[in-house]
Amino acid sequence: MESIASNLTIIREQIASACRKACRRDDEVKLIAVSKTKSAAAIREAWEAGQRDFGESYVQEFLDKQQDPQLSSLPLAWHFIGHLQSNKIRQIIDKVTMIHGIDKVSTAEELSKRAVQQNLQIDYLLEVNVSRESSKYGIDPTSLVQAAEECFLLPNIRLRGLMTIASPDPDQARGEFAELRKALEMLRTAAPEPALLTELSMGMSQDFEEAILEGATMIRIGSAIFGWR
Repeated sequence: MESIASNLTIIREQIASACRKACRRDDEVKLIAVSKTKSAAAIREAWEAGQRDFGESYVQEFLDKQQDPQLSSLPLAWHFIGHLQSNKIRQIIDKVTMIHGIDKVSTAEELSKRAVQQNLQIDYLLEVNVSRESSKYGIDPTSLVQAAEECFLLPNIRLRGLMTIASPDPDQARGEFAELRKALEMLRTAAPEPALLTELSMGMSQDFEEAILEGATMIRIGSAIFGWR
């Protein structure tokens, strides 16, 4: 059975290979270890193997881990990558590095309100449903510019880019990753601070190499690090 450390070594080599194919530097892609449903011990093992960024999807599970004695003293960078309800924002707003899954202007408004109340500056991404699957969260690509223009006006939160979950087929996914990259380029033309829009959170265990080829700056990998069961 492969260890978390050896899995991370393999993933990093694959990231480096994909970056070479894309004529990009390795440090242009941040690996987020998707640790939802994984134990604090497993996260600690990944930390000891050099992993620093972790992604969680469920608020209560995240809060439990964040306070776990095995992890609470470590300077982990936590990313909230799951669907976030407005009424849960107050519980995590001061505990995460970035929120990836804002899929409604109303959720961004609540995030802004809470950030103002706590005098915080919060980085976030808008989730876009580029696969156009009804079972997935995300802003419809045709509504993205209008939604982003409303979000640009909100105080104490900074839109840093876009996030998506692509179709299961890697070939189809690559086209969707390309669409997200083009959407970000389009948003920069409408943004008051285009230089802030740098992030593309896209690509998971089965398709991260395709995502890197299309410009991903953050990839979210769980099973290939922590195991498939």
